[in-house]
Amino acid sequence: MTQRAKATPTVQIDNPRLIVTEWRFPPGAETGWHRHAYDYIVVPGTSGVLRLETGDGERAAQLVAGESYFRNAGVEHNVVNVNDHEFVFVEVELK
Repeated sequence: MTQRAKATPTVQIDNPRLIVTEWRFPPGAETGWHRHAYDYIVVPGTSGVLRLETGDGERAAQLVAGESYFRNAGVEHNVVNVNDHEFVFVEVELK
């Protein structure tokens, strides 16, 4: 298995109600496998494609800068930047 660079998370807010994290992915970088403990919203700052690796396989997710989406807690995946440019999004987790 090829070792990938890791995406860089920067926690901007962590209080009793929510966590706000900026994620920066160089080309080819990944989050690493993780499970979301909270409902969350993603706000893309970059347009492009991210590969979502899950227990059920892989799929491509087309994201558009400024077009947010919501997911329920429990999602388990690895997120990979398959673009030839840096990909950035802000994740808001609802505690």
